[in-house]
Amino acid sequence: MAARVRFQCAWRRRGISPTSLPLLLRAAMDPAAAALDHPPIPVYSTAARRSLSQANGGGDELRPHHKPLSLWPGMYHSPVTAALWNARSTLLERAVNSSNDGPSQVNLLTRAPGESRTSVLYNFVSDVALREQYRNPWNNIRMGKLMEDLDALAGTIAMKHCADDDSTTRPLLLVTASVDKVSLKKPLRVDVDLKLAGAVAWVGRSSMKIQMQVIQPATGIAPCLRSPLHFTTFFSLSFTEIVTDESLALVANFTFVARDSKTQKSAPVNHLSPETDEEKALFAATEQLELKRKQARSKQPDQADDQRVQQLLAEARVLTDMPALADKNSILIQHTKLENAIICQPQQRNLHGRIFGGFLMRRAFELAFSTCYVFGGHRPVFLEVDHVDFLRPVDVGDFLRFRSCVLYTEEENSARPKIHVEVKAIVTQPESRSSQVSNTFHFTFTLDTSSSKSGDMVVRRVLPSTEEEARRCVSRYDADH
Repeated sequence: MAARVRFQCAWRRRGISPTSLPLLLRAAMDPAAAALDHPPIPVYSTAARRSLSQANGGGDELRPHHKPLSLWPGMYHSPVTAALWNARSTLLERAVNSSNDGPSQVNLLTRAPGESRTSVLYNFVSDVALREQYRNPWNNIRMGKLMEDLDALAGTIAMKHCADDDSTTRPLLLVTASVDKVSLKKPLRVDVDLKLAGAVAWVGRSSMKIQMQVIQPATGIAPCLRSPLHFTTFFSLSFTEIVTDESLALVANFTFVARDSKTQKSAPVNHLSPETDEEKALFAATEQLELKRKQARSKQPDQADDQRVQQLLAEARVLTDMPALADKNSILIQHTKLENAIICQPQQRNLHGRIFGGFLMRRAFELAFSTCYVFGGHRPVFLEVDHVDFLRPVDVGDFLRFRSCVLYTEEENSARPKIHVEVKAIVTQPESRSSQVSNTFHFTFTLDTSSSKSGDMVVRRVLPSTEEEARRCVSRYDADH
């Protein structure tokens, strides 16, 4: 008996349970028989599982996925992005299979906003797995994933508007140029169904403004959310006729531009003919905003701007030269910075082989959220995306750095202070000793007051230590106001 105990203790010291000894001995004598007792767990790709239910009518037999490999990237992103890219697969397959030697589109079509109108339904109430993918630690929706879906939806809308119904012409290369504004109207819940809907709002020569809305009723499932994902029309009514103030949760405006897939030069897009009064009003309002942005871009810094820059720098010198005497509620921008870096992987690409813009937005948002968290000391609450510039494409294999900082704060309302965070995405190329800014992102957050006894939040004033930082602060403040 003592010998048996010593034998078992010796195996325990090697991390092996005595109960597994018979199996180990059997494996040593007959490996084939042991394999039958512990067969390997089969692993199937998400693509195979999805094709199993769609192509095989819900059967259990797995079959090969027949789509071209270049159409698979959506499967590595969110379920909604995958659904959007799969639903427009006919256009995508044409883009993949078309030759760049084909003729360009000569006769531009005139389309109504209703022809590009598209909606997506999130069945959070009935789909537990979907709900879990979008749930954040505080049981709200992950805004970064929603921004990824908004970019995918905007791309689908742009592609539908630019389709010329001619399989012989070479397709246009459509890219996200900027995100003009994403404004949150009310908190988004993960336990209530949600719908994304959007259409082209304005068209220039080679650019398109796309407006999208997130619709979520206060509780339950609203009648307007009961229709499934579809891509032909979003109802015969306009947005204002079906969306109430109580159900409108978010408004997003994206700008897409068209490039010739062969020459890479700007290419004209189909015309837009608004039909309803609401569509005409939106078209006119968007055109006015576009004119104001062009004027703002051409505006040169004046003497008043220089004075504001020097005033900010003078206040910051107290922090840099006499920190013991400085205002304790002030901090330098450089002390609010965070940074992370990634190698861009093939699974993060879009149809054109470049890194998906929605993925970049999600990564930038998550870094901005973290920056605001460590700056404010309380859980951030997202308010809006002020502006996003897509300056240059990001390729698979790029070494991409995200750098963030708090640019400025606003404390007019102590119960709802605003924290403005800037994130820059920088493509670094060690081989050539060079780096370029690919994207700039601007986010606005407030803080969750539930953890404050008084309900008031005190945030520190942020000051620039260099003239370049001061001019960024002044420029961004003017753009936001």
